[in-house]
Amino acid sequence: MTSRFRSDQNMGGKMEQIAEIAKRLHLQQNQIQNTLTLLQEGNTVPFIARYRKEMTKGLDEEQIRLIQEVYDYEIKINKRKEDVLRLIETQGKLTDEIIKQVNACVKLSEIEDIYRPYQQKKKTRATEAVSKGLEPFAKWILTLPQVTSPEEEASKFLSDKVQNIEEALQGAMDIIAEIVSSDTELRKRVRLSMSEYGSIKTSVKKNHSDEQKTYQMYYDFTDKTKYIAPHRIMAIERAEKEKVIKVRIDFDQERHLEWTKRKYTKGKHSPCNKYLDAAIEDGCKRLLFPSVENEVRSELIAEAHEKSIDIFSLNVEKLLLQTPMKNKMILGLDPAFRTGCKLALIDSTGKLINIDVIYPHAPVNKIKEASEKILYYLTNYPIDIIAIGNGTASRESEQFIAELINKNHLTCSYTIVSEAGASVYSASELAKKEFPDLQVEQRSAVSIARRILDPLAELIKINPKSIGVGQYQHDLPNARLSERLDFVVSKVVNRVGVNVNTASQELLSNISGLSKTTAKEIIRVRENEGQFKNRTQLKEVKGIGTKSYEQSIGFLRIEDGNNPLDRTSIHPESYDLALRILQQNQIEKNEIGSPKCFEIMSSLHLAEVVSQFNHDRYTIEDIMKSLMEPLRDYRDECVGPLLRKDILSLEDLVRGMELEGVVRNVVDFGAFIDIGLKNDGLAHISKMRKERIKHPSDVVQVGDIIKVWIDAIDHERGKVQLSLIAD
Repeated sequence: MTSRFRSDQNMGGKMEQIAEIAKRLHLQQNQIQNTLTLLQEGNTVPFIARYRKEMTKGLDEEQIRLIQEVYDYEIKINKRKEDVLRLIETQGKLTDEIIKQVNACVKLSEIEDIYRPYQQKKKTRATEAVSKGLEPFAKWILTLPQVTSPEEEASKFLSDKVQNIEEALQGAMDIIAEIVSSDTELRKRVRLSMSEYGSIKTSVKKNHSDEQKTYQMYYDFTDKTKYIAPHRIMAIERAEKEKVIKVRIDFDQERHLEWTKRKYTKGKHSPCNKYLDAAIEDGCKRLLFPSVENEVRSELIAEAHEKSIDIFSLNVEKLLLQTPMKNKMILGLDPAFRTGCKLALIDSTGKLINIDVIYPHAPVNKIKEASEKILYYLTNYPIDIIAIGNGTASRESEQFIAELINKNHLTCSYTIVSEAGASVYSASELAKKEFPDLQVEQRSAVSIARRILDPLAELIKINPKSIGVGQYQHDLPNARLSERLDFVVSKVVNRVGVNVNTASQELLSNISGLSKTTAKEIIRVRENEGQFKNRTQLKEVKGIGTKSYEQSIGFLRIEDGNNPLDRTSIHPESYDLALRILQQNQIEKNEIGSPKCFEIMSSLHLAEVVSQFNHDRYTIEDIMKSLMEPLRDYRDECVGPLLRKDILSLEDLVRGMELEGVVRNVVDFGAFIDIGLKNDGLAHISKMRKERIKHPSDVVQVGDIIKVWIDAIDHERGKVQLSLIAD
């Protein structure tokens, strides 16, 4: 086989790919080049983002991930180009024009359009006609001859397989219809028309099953294909799957039919025109239009899925990054009616102190006994916060606790905690191993309390898909969703870092360069041989080689070791530089993090230090920050839980009232905000800013504590519309 297309393919090699990626992501080519080199050398995304900033010029984890994904897509496209050109060449049909067209493609769909006429087809009406020997007749019709009539020509193709003239004509038209449907130029025009100028139209099906009228707004709905919101695409897709609605893309079909007829007739008039026109209409309406519509809708759905995954990932990240309530004793309360509210008291380290149960609600109604039990805990233990799960009986339990606090003038506060995924954890093997003597509901109460004490350490035990802060997550491609959520978890864990002597296996296994096996081995070593005293000891752990150690060690902290630098996020490769900076400023190692160290470091000018030590500013800046605050927690910059002492009811609300709420979920059309009612209120995207915004996440994020105003109250449905704009 010749390689006439390879030189062109090589032009789309690595440097061209890098240039294209740089243009798409608005980055410099050397940033892309260096990032790809680091990734190909086996460096992890968290390690590159944290310890190779001088090479990437400060790219963060998301930018690095995007570079990798875009590069992988470019490789996939180039591989497909090479395959398609090779396959066409084996048929002896490859031309310089085809090579040029293929190499100009930027999407896989464009490559497939070019390859469509050459690919081996499944059995169709056209392939059946070809097998009957009617292809020459179809090509004859396409020449639009002026003399012989098509009926007369058809008689030449009669045989055992073709019984009559009508069958010959129909077979030829079937072949032409398929030729038209594979026309690359026509498909491109139709795709553009549907994507840029078409409209998504939905209509309700007869005898549908939508008793709750969940999809009522889509019974008769129209929106521009170009502008339709991703969450509407997802809702339409689900409604169609549930056979509630029919969906189509409305566009100017007649204009494309006329253009196609002009293209194939070229103004000629022939006895064959009526058959050619009929074949063109059939090819467009039966084959091409539905095919392109499926492709356009598939692209819309894929984009909506990706957008939904983006939002879900961002929400999970913000949830994991909630500020921990350090050094607090917490009473967890898992609410229920008939089976009672389970209580779990934990100390400031998360250790379980006691398990109990109260029955303050119907049908048991042991309110007096429940009050006495809660007061016993509040007076005998220094409880700072009561964490109430937001499941069944949540608001009734909140009212009970709020009244108890106010009636007895207690200093304790309470907060509502999302229970999403708590039941998944409580029934897991991990929970059974951790609390073998507790029932599922009791473990859930412990989890609720720990979600306030250290959200990351607790939520890391739960599959992020079960956390419930997305939109239509059950409709999303499972592999892609898992991949992105795993990335988010890894990103958060490494940003925060872990204490190697106290971290759970779940936390350790998400550290850059470590695995479940090495995480398990670290725990085995510290349990059998005692706590690690310095980072160097981790080199001796089975499974941690040179590369693994390099990638992980900066994220593993030793708070009570024999080297103060091991408390920091400074990588051991930079210890010599850090010691020189300390020595230059007359600071001892054991003074790291002291007021003296903080004062001296904060008085230095970064540019001068960079010049003095002839090193990159990224590393110098990180070292200086770490020396000032060695135990600084990235999550301290985030918002903690909203603590309350009283309760709100729907009857208390009036339009225009100002309240404080917690953002529980962010979706394409707005944000759900907990203002202390049974159901979260919705702040629609149109009520977030006076000016137009692209997405609610531009304004709020999960866990934010914000001011809101009551916009509308639906007493019948128990729902509240909120506004972020002061009335």
